[in-house]
Order: sequence, then C-alpha cells, then structure tokens
Amino acid sequence: MLTVHQVSELTGVSVRTLHHYDQLGLLKPAQVTEAGYRLYDEAALRRLQSILIYRELGFPLKEIKVILDDPGYDPKEALGRQIALLESQRKRLEGIIAFARDMEKQGEIRMDFQVFDKSEQEKLQAEAREKWSGTAAWQGWEQQGAKRSHQQQVQDGNRLMMKLAAIGSLREKGADAPEVHAAVSELQQLITDCFYPCDKETLRGLGQMYVTDERFMRNIDKAGGEGTAQFVSEAIGVYCG
Repeated sequence: MLTVHQVSELTGVSVRTLHHYDQLGLLKPAQVTEAGYRLYDEAALRRLQSILIYRELGFPLKEIKVILDDPGYDPKEALGRQIALLESQRKRLEGIIAFARDMEKQGEIRMDFQVFDKSEQEKLQAEAREKWSGTAAWQGWEQQGAKRSHQQQVQDGNRLMMKLAAIGSLREKGADAPEVHAAVSELQQLITDCFYPCDKETLRGLGQMYVTDERFMRNIDKAGGEGTAQFVSEAIGVYCG
C-alpha cells in the first residue's frame, strides 16, 4: 500500500489532483485509515495509469469514469486502442518537429502549413463541403465544430474514434442489444456536442458512409479492429429504425 504522497511522488500527479479524483469517484483509494490517510494498492495504480493515458488523449474526467466503470470494460482492448491513438499523435508530432527543425536549419519562415494538416481529413472535409454545404448539419459544423481550437478538434476526433471502437467491442452481443443501443445513443450525443447537430437521419447517413467510403472503414477498423466499421454501421441502422 502507498500513501497519497508516495503515489504523487511515484507518478508526478499532485496530491490535490488525487484528492480531486477521489471526490469524483474516479480513483478511490483501496483503504482509508482511521486517521484519514488514503492508501492505494496495485489495482488503484493500474487504474491511475489508464486515467493518465485517457487524459493525454484529451478525454474529460467524467467520460473517463464512465469508460472505466463500464462492466464490459476490457483493459487489454482499451490499451490497444489507446496505443493506436497515441501512435497517431506521435507520428503527427514528429512531422511538426521535423518541420520546425528544418525551419531552424534554413533560418527562415516558410509559408508551408501542410505539416499541420491531416491530408486525408482535408480531402474528406472538402468532399463533405461539396455534398452537404446546404444542409443543417454542415451549417452546424460551420457554427460550432469549425470554431473550436485545433487541439480541441484533435481531442474530439480521438473521442469519436474511441467511441466507435467501443461500439465495435460489443459486436458479439449483436446490433440490437440494449448495450449497443445505448452506446450508439452516446455516439449521437458526442457528434452533436463536438461537431454538429446529429439527428437520426444524419446519423443514418454517417453509418452508411462508414462502410461505403474505404477511408472511413480503414480508419475505424484501425481503431477498433477488423469488422468494427461494419458493425457500427449495422448498429446505427438498427438504432435509427
């Protein structure tokens, strides 16, 4: 057992933050002594590791708690998805670092911002603009999602991919299972909160696009494993009736 101060020294997480996690029910100590000292065991430290990775990916504390408290939560599967998202961030950061070093070496500022863009995402956005610029969903994106900071957009994208992967992890239960229905409802709310108003008609269209567009299918399957995009599409179809 480790005291809260020992956990803080070991992990670099402040005592105040650990107390906050306890108050939220996100990370409860394994034991509290009669004197009021919090003690943490190995299971608590493993949970803290998961929390820190999700925080690095930009997940809100409230959503992390929901994920970790889910009875179907599989630490091994979740870690695999976390690693995939972290590797994606690392690849992008490496590109930005290389770009900055090149500027430093050349001693000049180059008007080249390609490194900051996700080329595939840009292509998809251009296609979306052409197809849906007159729709309520696109207008919602222009008013809401497009105004969010670049960092927030990256975090929102990570949250979306994790949610899609989470739905895919339920495929053995079947697309009409109550748990799957609830997860798709959460996906719909996430899209509304982070991107644009997502009614069932919009959601149904997204579900179809996840399997008809090879790029979406590839990225979703990369996040959740082969077959994730197909199952998510089926689950959305059932949810939307």
